[in-house]
Amino acid sequence: MLDPIAEMLTRIKNAQMAGKKDVLVKASNLKLAIAKVLEKESFVGSITKEKTQAFEDIRISLKYYAISNTKKVPVIKDMKRISKQGQRIYTSKKDIHAVKNKFGISIISTSKGVMTGEEARKAGLGGEYICQVW
Repeated sequence: MLDPIAEMLTRIKNAQMAGKKDVLVKASNLKLAIAKVLEKESFVGSITKEKTQAFEDIRISLKYYAISNTKKVPVIKDMKRISKQGQRIYTSKKDIHAVKNKFGISIISTSKGVMTGEEARKAGLGGEYICQVW
């Protein structure tokens, strides 16, 4: 796939729809930072970096809501990639808005690192609008 961030988001979404316990994605610093934001905001479980063969991977443990003893619903309803490789989307601090009436988060890459839109707005920072998660 051409866009590694979109591939990571798609892998997480597909693994949750299939009911998997965890998912492996190829490691990079940006992917690890995005995964840590998802972990901090309680959208996924634990994040571990592991070396398999010649490459490093990130193992993301997925979270589910237990509806009954047999039924579980993924915590992440959907993920949407905003800034793509062909068209980068940048935002200023005043243009960062709540996602799904604050039921979701936006992930922004700022000069101070990758953070949620709420954190970026409080810090007075803008940056590349990576994705939305709800």
